Amino acid sequence: MLEFAGFLPFLLVIGMAVIQLGLVGYGANQAGSAARAGARAESLNPGTGGTAATASASSWLHPATALTTGATVTATVTVHVPAIIPLFDGWDLHRSATMPNDRQNDGS
Repeated sequence: MLEFAGFLPFLLVIGMAVIQLGLVGYGANQAGSAARAGARAESLNPGTGGTAATASASSWLHPATALTTGATVTATVTVHVPAIIPLFDGWDLHRSATMPNDRQNDGS
């Protein structure tokens, strides 16, 4: 029993680290999906990319979108993954996606 009590803090830290890595992976996936959605929406209908990107990511990640247009549309989404381990502040993850600008290519 004493050995288990001494080893329990290490097990808890390892468990929290695994959960934190899962959250970081989830945040990266959400940022990538939001960037693709934002670039696609902006290429089809200018002015809608930021809204589409924000709607595509979980709101608790606080997504922020930056759009660059030209011959292609690039959407960069930044999400903030909170830390569950008290020693850290969390991480900002950035993902970008580029799509051809359909409005510029079809002459409209």
